[in-house]
Amino acid sequence: MKYDMILSGVGGQGTLLAAKILASLAVQAELDVKLSEIHGMAQRGGSVITHVRMGENVHAPVISLGSADFVLAFEWLEALRAAPYLKENGVLIASNQKIMPITVITGSGEYPDYVHDALLIDALKLANKAGNARCVNTVMLGALSCYLPFSEEAWAKSFKECIKPQFLDVNTRAYKLGRQYMKEAQNI
Repeated sequence: MKYDMILSGVGGQGTLLAAKILASLAVQAELDVKLSEIHGMAQRGGSVITHVRMGENVHAPVISLGSADFVLAFEWLEALRAAPYLKENGVLIASNQKIMPITVITGSGEYPDYVHDALLIDALKLANKAGNARCVNTVMLGALSCYLPFSEEAWAKSFKECIKPQFLDVNTRAYKLGRQYMKEAQNI
């Protein structure tokens, strides 16, 4: 088993927490795991890209363009930025949420149209339904979980290890909503 995954979002969306949860899953499965993070201006709403590689022997933390099995994008524009990492038969799961960059807000740029074969999910709506808009990351992990071989018990253990106790219930609800949505949308 080998998975190369790109997680892409903007600062504050929880891409690093999502990567930590995936790493916990890999460790439970006794897989080698490597993470690499590129932050940009993350504290000011800038781009955050995290590389997650897991498998029997992972030698390098960075995923080459055109070789990711999965791209998990927590925001529409970040899906566009991360799409070049996806391999030919890879899966792109993207939130349809649009967070306007400063160039668009000030009128000096336009939000680009997005044309790619992505599995779109209204992750913000599902996070709000779970009880917290900040749970977009765990909604997206729920969607991704449909494509990974880890048990529900393993996911629950990783959530418990990585998420503060006061936020565990809402994140678990968000995860389940994302998983349910993807199962229904893709007939998995």
